[in-house]
Amino acid sequence: MTQPIVPTTTTARCAVLIVEDDADLREMMAQLLSLEGYRAETAPNGRDALRYLERGDRPDVILLDLMMPVMDGSEFSRAASSRPQLASVPICLVTASARLPEGLPGVVAVLRKPMDPLALIDIVQRHCDG
Repeated sequence: MTQPIVPTTTTARCAVLIVEDDADLREMMAQLLSLEGYRAETAPNGRDALRYLERGDRPDVILLDLMMPVMDGSEFSRAASSRPQLASVPICLVTASARLPEGLPGVVAVLRKPMDPLALIDIVQRHCDG
């Protein structure tokens, strides 16, 4: 399991779990959200994200890459939706794929790669603060 990139602070607006296999993109997203006052936790794939969540941590929103090794975004969203404590956590897919799987549970938004940092902040604000 990867360690959190940014420390938890008492002023954090809400917790965001970033599930992304590209280490540079994962770090950039975590740093950007940290600068905006969010608490960012990270995982390099769906399996590690589920392990993190099974410890009892519950983010307010999940930013989920669709195409990853080990466990991809589709598999993760189905696994998370089968757990009552996670089923209500909104998921935002982060993908470069032109084709999206239909009917993924929990998915409330899609953020296209290459990513617009302002769009990332907007999606997190809408689903964390709203």
